[in-house]
Parts: sequence; C-alpha cells; structure tokens
Amino acid sequence: MLLTISTTYRPATDLGFLLHKNPANVQSFNLPFGTAHVFYPEASDERCTVALLLDIDPIQLVRGKGAGNEGFSLQQYVNDRPYVASSFLSVALVHVFGTALGGRSAAREELAATPIPLEARITVLPARGGEPLLRRLFEPLGYTVSVQRHPLDERFPEWGESRYYDVQLGGTVRLQELLTHLYVLIPVLDDEKHYWVDESEIEKLLRRGQEWLSGHPERSLIVDRYLARQRSLIRQALLRLSEEAAAEDDREEEHEREEEAVEDRISLHDQRHGAVLAALRAAGARSVLDLGTGEGRLLSGLLADRSFERITGMDVSYRSLERASRRLKLDRLPPMQRKRIDLIHGSLTYRDRRLEGYDAATVVEVIEHLDPARLRAFERAVFEFARPGTVLITTPNVEYNAVWKSLPAGLMRHRDHRFEWTREQFQTWAHSTADRFGYTVRFLPIGPEHEELGPPTQMGVFVRA
Repeated sequence: MLLTISTTYRPATDLGFLLHKNPANVQSFNLPFGTAHVFYPEASDERCTVALLLDIDPIQLVRGKGAGNEGFSLQQYVNDRPYVASSFLSVALVHVFGTALGGRSAAREELAATPIPLEARITVLPARGGEPLLRRLFEPLGYTVSVQRHPLDERFPEWGESRYYDVQLGGTVRLQELLTHLYVLIPVLDDEKHYWVDESEIEKLLRRGQEWLSGHPERSLIVDRYLARQRSLIRQALLRLSEEAAAEDDREEEHEREEEAVEDRISLHDQRHGAVLAALRAAGARSVLDLGTGEGRLLSGLLADRSFERITGMDVSYRSLERASRRLKLDRLPPMQRKRIDLIHGSLTYRDRRLEGYDAATVVEVIEHLDPARLRAFERAVFEFARPGTVLITTPNVEYNAVWKSLPAGLMRHRDHRFEWTREQFQTWAHSTADRFGYTVRFLPIGPEHEELGPPTQMGVFVRA
C-alpha cells in the first residue's frame, strides 16, 4: 500500500518541515496492524516526494479480531487488505503525519497555512463506484484527477477490469487540506472499514470535514459510507452539519444587518446591483450565474429584465436559498417566468459541472468572506472550470472605511469578512488571476468616489480572452 506526495514549491525540501520528517532519513512506525515506512524517493530544491509505504501483516490482522471471530476462514488470510488503500491508510496518516493533519509546523508555520502545488498518487485505490465516483469526490475540491484502472489479470484480459485504480491528484492546496481529504475519502471509496464504527466516528468526520464537507455535492454519500451505513449515526451527523450551517446563517444575517447599517446612507446596495446589471447588459449576457446569491436581491433585478433568458442563483446556505425563493415568489411566478430562473445549493470553492456553460457570472460582495487559503480553490472553480465569458466581482475598498465615522478605526465593515483589500491589492490579485486563466480585466468604481480614498466598492470586469 503506497501513497506518495510531491511538491514543486521552492525550496521543495520544505515539505520535510511540514511533515516533520527529515528527507535524509528513513523512518518506520509500528502500528497495530503492521509497519509504516516513510522515505523520500527524491529531495531537491526543485521537486520533493515523500512516500508512505504501509506494510500490513495479514496474520496480525486475524489475531486482532478477538474471540468473537474465531474459526478458520480462508478470506481471513487471502484478501486485498495488505495491498489496497483503505481505512488502514487513514489510521496510518494520523499516526505518522498527525502534526501536518492538524495544520501545524513549528519550523514553517506560515507555509503550513499557504496553498502550495501538491501532487498525491495512490497506486492501488479500490473504488466502489468506479472512476465517475472518484471524480465526483475529488474534482469538486479543486483537484485535477488522473485515473488508470487495473485489469483483474494482465495475462487474462478476457476477465475484464478490476475495481482497483492508480489515482493521481493535483492541486494548489494546503498540505493539511490534502491529507484531510485523503483521510476521509479513501475509506469512503473503499467502503469497508477495518474497525467498529460508533459515535466517535461522527466526531472524527465533523472535525476533519468542518471546512469542506457541508458544501460538498456528495455530502450525503460521504456521510453514509464513512459511517458504515448506520442510520442512527448518519442522522446524527447530518443533523449536526445542518445545525452548524444554521448557526452560521444566523451569524451571517446579524453581520449583514451591521454592514447594511454602515452602507445604507449612500444606498450602496442599490448602486452595486445597478452597476452589475449595467455591466451584464453591456456584455450582452443572456445566461447569468449569481454565485453567493444570498437572499436573491440581484436575482430580482435579473428576473425583471427579459433580456436575461437563463438565471441561476447558487449559495452554500439552504436558509438563504429559502429566503431568496420567498423574495422572488417562485411558487407564484407564471410558468414562462419560472422556467427562466433556478436556485441551486453549492459552494463556489468546489468544482461543479452545473456552473458550466453560462455567458456571465456575478460574485457580488462574496470573496471577502472566504479564507485567504480558499481563494485559490475559488479561482479554479470559477475561472478554470466554470469558465463563463464574463465574470463580475465586487468587493469593499478598505481605504474608504475611513469615511464612515460610525465604523471604528481598524475594523472591517462585516465581522465575517476575512479580509478587505485596498484598490492596489484587489487589482494585483485580479491581474494575476486574469493572466493565469486567460482573461482580461478592467476596473469600475461603485458609489461616491472620495478624492483620495476612491470608491466604497470596487468592481473587476473579467472577460475571457
């Protein structure tokens, strides 16, 4: 059972600091079911690869089953457990790379919080659901996925293909994210845990999935398989995920009211939406995707203009989508109007094929709510995978905050904002993103412009080259 993780971050040997494993050493770790070996097949400034080789002892596995499983069974000794990536590998990740799984690195703390180019390869990964499921699990997380299926026996091709795959994942993510995704999703794909699943597994799942699971398109399948299809545990986990999402929605509503109180004096919400609608009309867009649609305020303006023939609003919050539905009165719209608009649940940091094929996408006052480490995933989801002809992004101009005397110095407009950019910072990010994904970008001010501080809101208009 072999897992390798490579990086081309310079110097690439910093991977050793992140994993707390010296590239010059070979280390072995005794586990209840065998031995884990860690070594580096390559270690240079340009590229570094760490290998985790898990040597499982099948006799030890049988001995560990306990008195309740006594008696001879050939399957106890002849099975695929020593050779395939499974829940054994997840346990090994915790024992061997536990510090990295926790997102910590004493020697490279800043790097541990930084997305870097990473490539993971699992040589034999069982997938109950085949290549389509592999892609449905990993692609929404922003990975490029390369899959090669193993035949049952190369000498007898007529036997057909096996359920085992050589899988390679590539992406620019934090090392903690990659390890966490592997920890949760490898047992989900194998669908055959080697230990008893009880309520403690709910805590493990929610702890490892707290940043990404609630918005994953395959959330229900992941929970179902990870908890070994035990209905009572699945219900508890899904309820906990829903409660956490509802609590986050409540906090978001309160923070939005605070932000509106600051901006209401200049009707900035209305000016933003007016500027976005004007830019969409100028682009000649007929189909529009509103990412992070919230309560659907922009959707109301889109629906009122018949030039927009296909309108979709997406949000990670079910509650926001319900409020948007009520605001738009979807249940009372005439049939022709209702056909023009749709609301979908999803996250704008995951690849989602439903987002493809639109003339334009709007991202209005959304990116500042993302953790900086998730920005790269957002960029790929929107500009690489969805790839609309035009992307409109608005975000606060932090310089303008000094104009509002009701806003204490040093505070952002919204307590949930992870950052607020100056004009220079936004333009630097926008130009870099446009260059990487084949877009051009121009900038428009929104709201009353201050002679020195600029406008309260800045908008980037990205056009696919």
